[in-house]
Amino acid sequence: MNAKPQSPRTAWLTLLLAGAFEVGYALSVGGSHAFTVWQWSVAAAVFFLLTLWALSQALRTIEVSIGYATWAGLGSAGAALLGPVFFDESLTPTKALWLAVTITGVIWLKLADRQPDPT
Repeated sequence: MNAKPQSPRTAWLTLLLAGAFEVGYALSVGGSHAFTVWQWSVAAAVFFLLTLWALSQALRTIEVSIGYATWAGLGSAGAALLGPVFFDESLTPTKALWLAVTITGVIWLKLADRQPDPT
């Protein structure tokens, strides 16, 4: 059963959703304390399955090199930004600078995926 690939817009929205699920997964793993807290562990398993499903859907349309790098960048930046909110972590100016570089890279990857105008 070969399903039709998504439109580029839908694929990118799905990739953003996969990135959000990846942030949820990373934060849940952190909260699970090596899978010893069952509530966080269950959340981690759910987010893991959701992020892989959404990523696989997006990669049906978006090139793997761009999609995977974007997904990983979104996940790492989101976890670094939300880590201080949920856990006893810090966001130093140096971390903030490199997060800005990561986010800029994700934006440039999106721009690099633009299809050429057929005219």
